[in-house]
Amino acid sequence: MWSGIFPAVTTKFTEDDRLDHAEMERCFGLQMDAGCDGIVACGSLGEGPMLSVDEQFEVLGLARKVAGKKPVLLTINTAGTREAASIAKRAAKEGADGLMVVPSPIYHTNPKETVDALKAVAAAGDLPVMIYSNRVAYRVDVSVDDMEELAKDKRFVAIKESSDDIRRSTEIINRFGDRFDLFTGVDNLAFEALSVGAIGWVAGLVVAFPRETVAIYQLMKQGRRDEALAIYRWFRPLLDLDVSTYLVQNIKLVEVHAIGTNDRVRMPRQPLSGERRKAAEKIVKDALAARPALPKF
Repeated sequence: MWSGIFPAVTTKFTEDDRLDHAEMERCFGLQMDAGCDGIVACGSLGEGPMLSVDEQFEVLGLARKVAGKKPVLLTINTAGTREAASIAKRAAKEGADGLMVVPSPIYHTNPKETVDALKAVAAAGDLPVMIYSNRVAYRVDVSVDDMEELAKDKRFVAIKESSDDIRRSTEIINRFGDRFDLFTGVDNLAFEALSVGAIGWVAGLVVAFPRETVAIYQLMKQGRRDEALAIYRWFRPLLDLDVSTYLVQNIKLVEVHAIGTNDRVRMPRQPLSGERRKAAEKIVKDALAARPALPKF
């Protein structure tokens, strides 16, 4: 159902902490113009848990407007299953093409609770679902055995694999074949995941470097591994900024330099400052100075 590059887009704010619709439209448009294949709205990078429910649907509406016929997934990252199910129902009414569902970020569910909660949200929305498996950030592992149970429900169509263990990608393929659309969700493991069979990438740094991200995916798809690897090696210091407690601030700072936007975040987050900001800016400036010419693909 889904494949390719799906940016986990950032949410843009005005100086008075409102949604900046115009800037989001511009930034989302850069993704589509570069050849991305869909959009994931209101994820971790999109500060979804910091948005009100109404704000989440404003972002969804903007993403749908920009994406045209390409799929837009709304992330559901809500503590309670009842509330998550309510959002899923509304997402179906407001035109989401699918959901990316995170196990409860507050209560760390056991395997049965994890599976039952995901099933309840999927049933409520009755939309295609991408399972977000991220045991590092959310402390709940949607294991391969859990996926076995979820595979019985046809609404679960994809997996965003973010366990930080590249072996998991092969384990999923060995167990399920092509039952799930396998996406990687860890920027600095993307080349490795695409090498072993992932067919998509829910990407972070793509919001600042969409052409380079799309190039890596397309070159890998065409069997042009060495060309993709050369770009990936250049990209790696930037991709490492995604794997951090400060990923939102890091990536928004990269956007400042790469696409001329702002790095406003919603409290309690604050923009990078001091030595941390200097270090991140050096990575960005070094990368921009050595930005490679991209081959035709």
